Amino acid sequence: MESTVKITAAEVNKLRQATGAGMMDCKKALVEAQGDFDKAIEVLRKKGQKVAEKRADRDSSEGAAVAKINADQTQGVAIVLGCETDFVGKNENFLALANELAEIALNHDTKEAFLAADFGGMTVADKLTEQTGVIGEKLDITSFEKLEAPFVGSYVHINKIAALVGLSAKVDNAETLVKDVAMQVASMGATTLSYKDFDPAFIASETEARIAVIEKDNIELGRLGKTLKNVPQFISMAQLTPEVLAKAEEAAKAELKAEGKPEQIWDRILPGKMERFISDNTTLDQEKCLLDQNFIKDEKINVAKYVASYGDVEITGFKRATVG
Repeated sequence: MESTVKITAAEVNKLRQATGAGMMDCKKALVEAQGDFDKAIEVLRKKGQKVAEKRADRDSSEGAAVAKINADQTQGVAIVLGCETDFVGKNENFLALANELAEIALNHDTKEAFLAADFGGMTVADKLTEQTGVIGEKLDITSFEKLEAPFVGSYVHINKIAALVGLSAKVDNAETLVKDVAMQVASMGATTLSYKDFDPAFIASETEARIAVIEKDNIELGRLGKTLKNVPQFISMAQLTPEVLAKAEEAAKAELKAEGKPEQIWDRILPGKMERFISDNTTLDQEKCLLDQNFIKDEKINVAKYVASYGDVEITGFKRATVG
């Protein structure tokens, strides 16, 4: 039997504001719930559960990346609210939801605690389920990154990449420094702060893989009669022990002697040769280590030198959350 309860426009709007659901969905939910607001929300939630079950195997590789920093700038969070299509990911309501969720995430240290947190009388996980029914696409938190430091800043690139950077102190113009470095993190995709953080097995594996690629390329270059690429022995500063550097310096001196350069000017030439040797044999660091990357705003210096220009301050850590 059809409901005899009269549903007003004000009630429909109240439910829409609370859930983000469409007008017709809210009206149907209120009718089914006999006008009971809380029961209507439950109706929408159950609808979301059904839709979520049907779309559980869908790929939520689109969405929005957002970052939030707390009031005293000592904590930051970066999350990605994932969805199925770029169209939904760019929707204003979807972006508003992502920002609301990030505000909640800021108060939690783990993704699990965040998903269990309250969102208007339901958990965040339940809210995502509800919104799956409202939007009609699978929604998920595909990335959750938290960072704490004496000073934290962020940078978000067109809601596709969100980066956080921590400083050891709030120096003069810290806001500029932290934003520039966060932009570096977003743009260049470093995976670690320093070569000192690399696992020896990872370096060995990367060295072997890179040498194999160059040797393969050289076979084709040789066939074409072109200049072969140099096959490096090393790819990280972690491999350049004092003994290795000493041998490289002796080789550079022997080269200068063979070229007939006067010994009294070697001290002026050797630093440049050693700098080139280190640059040629630290390609992994330049790609993966934030401090060793060329600074995107001035490629004549690396990030470490840029940070040093701000005085007694260091990068304590960084995080990156990316859509896809």
